[in-house]
Amino acid sequence: MSTRVRPGFLYNSRLMNQELTLAFIGGGNMASALAAGLMGKRCAAHNVHVVDIDPNALARWKELGATTASQPDETLSARRVWVLAVKPQVMKETIAQCRPYLKEDTLVISVAAGLPSDTLGEWLGSPGAPWTRLIRCMPNTPALIGQGAAGLVPSSGASDEDKGVAQLLLKSVGEVVWVDDDQQLDAVTAVSGSGPAYVFLFLEALIEHGCRLGLTDEQSRRLALATLSGATELAALSPESPAVLRDRVTSKGGTTAAALAVFERYKFKSVVGEAMQACYDRAGELAKELTQ
Repeated sequence: MSTRVRPGFLYNSRLMNQELTLAFIGGGNMASALAAGLMGKRCAAHNVHVVDIDPNALARWKELGATTASQPDETLSARRVWVLAVKPQVMKETIAQCRPYLKEDTLVISVAAGLPSDTLGEWLGSPGAPWTRLIRCMPNTPALIGQGAAGLVPSSGASDEDKGVAQLLLKSVGEVVWVDDDQQLDAVTAVSGSGPAYVFLFLEALIEHGCRLGLTDEQSRRLALATLSGATELAALSPESPAVLRDRVTSKGGTTAAALAVFERYKFKSVVGEAMQACYDRAGELAKELTQ
């Protein structure tokens, strides 16, 4: 059974009126996207603390009103939620530097790919007493414009309120889906985490071949972008499945049927499936490589 936050939990709890205190450990694009969705809404700028070794990144955060530090410091102790947003390769070292400031009520959210909950829990706690107020998250880059999609998986010690906080944070920049375990989070990676790259590749192809067929680059780009966004929005709003919507566009013997026949000849669905399987498998391999 999938892990869910109770229906209406966020709206019936004090979370909607509670001001969050956040620490972003790593102040890059994903941290910026999350902060953009929360600052001034659920979290005052002065309640955001950012740790990053890049002085240029820290300068941008300071302009927004956040407190900053180039190394973990005592300010972390006063932040209810930590968002671990550094590269997986430096996560262990970073956590070791942050651990002295970890409090019993600290909720830790990791947005790092490839690092399983058990490993993060041991690094945050100890081999015999892993940290369990932990939620792993796999977001994606459209979060930068508030149109993201994120999968979340809670550790055993995450409370309903912890899950509510995580949902509030990620919901500010897009859709949220809860899954059962790290393996399902790898599936999230294959669908939505890496998914924007698949869409961008298809978009590249539409624009490139529109130009080859006689359109200008500007014409082809505008038409391709509008087509992808329009078709996606139609699918989201329609009660019909994508297969039914596709059939409605396709007349027997017509132009769309001719195009789809080529996709079928090259087994388009199978190619997509193989690509997603490769993504899923690589996520598992990364987990092993990063935890050896």
